[in-house]
Amino acid sequence: MRPDCTHLKQLFLDDVPLMDMRAPVEFNKGAFPGVVNLPLMTDQERQKVGTCYKQQGQAAAITLGHQLVNGAVKAQRLQAWAAFAQAHPDGYLYCFRGGLRSQIVQGWLKEAGIHYPKVVGGYKAMRTLLLETTQQAVEQCDFVLLGGLTGTGKTDVLHQLDNVLDLEGHANHRGSSFGKRATAQPAQIDFENALAIDVLKKRDRGIGQFVLEDEGRIVGSCTVPLELYQGMQHYPLVWLEDSFDSRVARILRDYVTNLCAEFVAVHGEEEGRRLYAERLRQSMANIHKRLGGERFQRLSALLGQALDEQLRSGDVSLHRGWIEGLLKEYYDPMYAYQRDAKAGRIEFAGDAREVREYLKARARRGQH
Repeated sequence: MRPDCTHLKQLFLDDVPLMDMRAPVEFNKGAFPGVVNLPLMTDQERQKVGTCYKQQGQAAAITLGHQLVNGAVKAQRLQAWAAFAQAHPDGYLYCFRGGLRSQIVQGWLKEAGIHYPKVVGGYKAMRTLLLETTQQAVEQCDFVLLGGLTGTGKTDVLHQLDNVLDLEGHANHRGSSFGKRATAQPAQIDFENALAIDVLKKRDRGIGQFVLEDEGRIVGSCTVPLELYQGMQHYPLVWLEDSFDSRVARILRDYVTNLCAEFVAVHGEEEGRRLYAERLRQSMANIHKRLGGERFQRLSALLGQALDEQLRSGDVSLHRGWIEGLLKEYYDPMYAYQRDAKAGRIEFAGDAREVREYLKARARRGQH
């Protein structure tokens, strides 16, 4: 018989299968990657039991819980837990604190002849461990930021490094006003948990220096953990450079060709194309105020013509018009100003190959 789990770090390092007994409303607010939610109670049942607990105490609440989860309902849920336990003999179950709900489920499984261990301390203990993981990394590790103008391919360079923490990847967002993907962003807590698990696994492999993209505090709807963001205000910076034409071509690839393909893959041909066009128009509208009236009208008209041509013939070349305009008139002046403000922190600048080699060498030096 396997004992209950107290080695929480190992759960994340080994991607151990986990069954979450919390109600869907708790699970949706925040969970861990790959975990399966098989709740003891529905949101409604949990609410009734919670009210009863406040008004009449624990014993009455437990009695009500057993009344609500009974007969066919209980049998159905027990079947789902048993199926998980049989499919994942190396896994564990947990509730919020590893208390009553875990014990009830364990008890019912035991009656069915299945001994299935729980995570001691439950969700709360695992979440605390991950919050501490990020905090400790900020205190103990070395960080360097990768900056550069829009479209220089910072993400492409990051994906070629072993010691990267991909904030945009974890947030499922490209970071700019046009950065929304075809699929939704994770909940804030899910974003923080995935980032912390990434840190945990990399530190376990002996990595003590991390490369991050130079981001703002918010990546779409996800907020960078405060201690990390505060550190990012003074970490050294490596600046990636590329020609204007290459940047336009890369933005065309990522934000037009690939984004359209992404929408089509998720929503089907016709609906995907419609939603993709809507997304681009909305992204332009989001910076309406910052562009100013005249510039917004002019660039929106170019975008409209480009979308019409793309949807009609598949030709994406007209998109270069609004992309070039946005870079020259909006993004480049803004980034140039930011670069000047951070000039004292830039320790290296170069093209993709030079920057990649520099960051790899820097990581090797950091290990000695």
